[in-house]
Amino acid sequence: MTTPDLVQELGFRVLDEEDDDPVLLRADGTPVDTWREGYPYGERLPREIYDRDKRLLQIELLKLQYWVKRSKQRLVIVFEGRDAAGKGGTIKRFMEHLNPRGASIVALEKPTEREQTQWYFQRYVAHLPAAGEMTLFDRSWYNRACVERVMGYCDQEQYEEFMRQAPEFERMLVRSGILLVKLWFSVSQAEQQTRFTIRQIDHTDTPYAPWTVVKSNDKKRARLEAMRHVLSLYDYTDKDQDLVGHPDPKILGPAAQVLEHGESATRTFPVL
Repeated sequence: MTTPDLVQELGFRVLDEEDDDPVLLRADGTPVDTWREGYPYGERLPREIYDRDKRLLQIELLKLQYWVKRSKQRLVIVFEGRDAAGKGGTIKRFMEHLNPRGASIVALEKPTEREQTQWYFQRYVAHLPAAGEMTLFDRSWYNRACVERVMGYCDQEQYEEFMRQAPEFERMLVRSGILLVKLWFSVSQAEQQTRFTIRQIDHTDTPYAPWTVVKSNDKKRARLEAMRHVLSLYDYTDKDQDLVGHPDPKILGPAAQVLEHGESATRTFPVL
């Protein structure tokens, strides 16, 4: 039986199918509220507030892009997290009004046979920005830790070597002048059963390339706070400091502060 057939048989239906963050309803009309687990707010962000703030923050993102271009900066934003954690929707809102000539999305497929014989990071280096450009990685070199090992594209030795090399690679990027922002989109256990392991946090969360965790059970809040975080990092031209403000610490912050209790409690790689 397919998933749609099972949903229909059990009486579930979707409220507001045109919305990009729909609500699943049981047969009795009550919502399936797994998103509430471990989440600091009892209600989702209202659509009107989301639309208003998104528009204003997207204007600030345009200012940021202009600053990157004029000052010849190189900005890399890494979006990581498990499937359905909200990465794609957030990237879409980041890019919605940016000039594609100076901002690009990189979402690489599984490595080719030739790429599998190269230095692992080589295929990502080819997509790093030049002066005045922004690059948004929809998944990144962390594919090795989060996907490739589970799917059998790398062995344990390659995985261990990645965990050693990743901080060194990122140090090279930062020392070369690249502005590096790493976002990890986190959802609660009931929303999704897999977790970013404590070992990955320990080995790749560094002072020069820290992880910022975004609680994304409510995707609208996650998108806005991710925008706010990136904007808050840089003193770009004509920045509206009152508008940008500070990211909500209940939604976004350093891994040690934002991950819920038990979320990184295992030293084994999560099973999908």
